Amino acid sequence: MTTMQKLAIVCLLGLLGPAPNSLAQGGADEAAVWSAVERQWRAEQRGDKDWIEQMLAGDFVGWPNESPAPRNKTSTRLWSEFAAKQAKTLEYELYPMSILVHGDMAVAHYLFTTAVEEDGETRVRNGRFTDVLVRIDGAWKFIAWHGGAAPE
Repeated sequence: MTTMQKLAIVCLLGLLGPAPNSLAQGGADEAAVWSAVERQWRAEQRGDKDWIEQMLAGDFVGWPNESPAPRNKTSTRLWSEFAAKQAKTLEYELYPMSILVHGDMAVAHYLFTTAVEEDGETRVRNGRFTDVLVRIDGAWKFIAWHGGAAPE
């Protein structure tokens, strides 16, 4: 590929812009789903032990990257409490990529950056998640998720 061809591709990609983001396009459901995602991250950062009971559906099953198998609600609680004893999230930033809502089900794809204090050191990690939420009694709750920090 010539330098001119590479330059043309870069220019075309720039004209196309970033990947579509349904959150940016508006919609009350999309905003409510994103709010639920943000609440979960805030609750975990501040060490709220009730977030799992309040925000996960009873039949939740999620598969974080660091787990060899999917985790149900009980397992998620166990490992969340263990992780909170090992490390503290100092800061994080979320980057919504796409939110799709179909009736009472939603899928949120997003990237994240975290700064975590562990063993006296601060580590900054990047990663991604896909969260699946369901609307139960008017509130969005997590039914599944997959993702986590990228391998170091």
